[in-house]
Amino acid sequence: MGQDDGRDEERPAHRVVVSPFRMARCQVTNADFAAFRKFDFTGAALPVVSVSWFDAVAYCEWLSGRTNMPYRLPTEAEWERAARGGLEGKLYTWGDEPPQEQPRYSELWLNGPEVGGGRPPNGFGLCDISENVHEWCSDWYGERYYELSPSTNPRGPVSGARRASRGGSWRHQIKITRVAARSSIPPEFRYSDYGFRCALSL
Repeated sequence: MGQDDGRDEERPAHRVVVSPFRMARCQVTNADFAAFRKFDFTGAALPVVSVSWFDAVAYCEWLSGRTNMPYRLPTEAEWERAARGGLEGKLYTWGDEPPQEQPRYSELWLNGPEVGGGRPPNGFGLCDISENVHEWCSDWYGERYYELSPSTNPRGPVSGARRASRGGSWRHQIKITRVAARSSIPPEFRYSDYGFRCALSL
């Protein structure tokens, strides 16, 4: 987890063990979210955006109640494990080649997010996990957390002002992020490039 030659908050690179979990193949869509909370949207199959961290948590709790399964947001460690798709030490979900060399890179994300699954999945079969929209994680964000995080099931600082998020965004100049890249915003914020996907405890 992390990247020694990355940004300060990505250091040091360190080995982490996470307990077994499942990660949703795709980001939660407008249609998925509308089943929980009615709202105006365009494009049922597009990823839901402009949801706060609290909205994402509430959706997971609602889905858990409907299915009797323990859905939740992933931790940063789980997200990075899932995003790597079995490739350790690589910059991106596919390896080290630049994002601009990826299939259809110049055609996608011109005016907003895309319907999920438009590009090849990663090694674990997950779609769009480092692109399309930022994905909320469960952790509070700590810029220097990696210096003291536990080696088993790290869950972030016990408190904070910002919640962690991962993955790239259609709004960025470079549309696909490195798997080690970290981001964060206050949990009450709602941005047009922030969505989420669900994790499931086993």
